[in-house]
Formats: sequence, C-alpha cells, structure tokens
Amino acid sequence: MHAELTIPSAPTASHLRNTGNAAVGYFNGPADMHAGGMAVDSKTLLRGHKAVTIVHNGASYRLQATKLGKLILTK
Repeated sequence: MHAELTIPSAPTASHLRNTGNAAVGYFNGPADMHAGGMAVDSKTLLRGHKAVTIVHNGASYRLQATKLGKLILTK
C-alpha cells in the first residue's frame, strides 16, 4: 500500500515579505518558476526516499533519483 503525498500550497508573496522566510521545498521569485506552474523541490517529492510513484490520470509513473543526482521518470 502506498501512502499519498500531499504537497502544501506554496506561501504567498505577501507571507514571504512579512515573515522573511520561505517554506521548505519551494523556490522564490520568477526565475524559479516554469511556464505553466510553480516549481517544487525534488526533496519535497522524494521525502528522503530514492523513488516515489506519481499517479497521473490513472497511470502510475516512477520518479527516481540516481546516484549522480539526476532524476528519471518512467511509466
């Protein structure tokens, strides 16, 4: 049985300005954003594991970190 991973919402810009802190696992600023969405640190997804299963539209995908620090996504 796999545990579900829930990624919390990214902090708002006003929250970051008011506290001076960023939430762990999220990037700050437009340079860290990708077209079409926010950026999430791989450590947030993997949570200390070597691999994680991602379910997308009913299909399972495996996201794996390699020894060289690369990521591999397979169906």
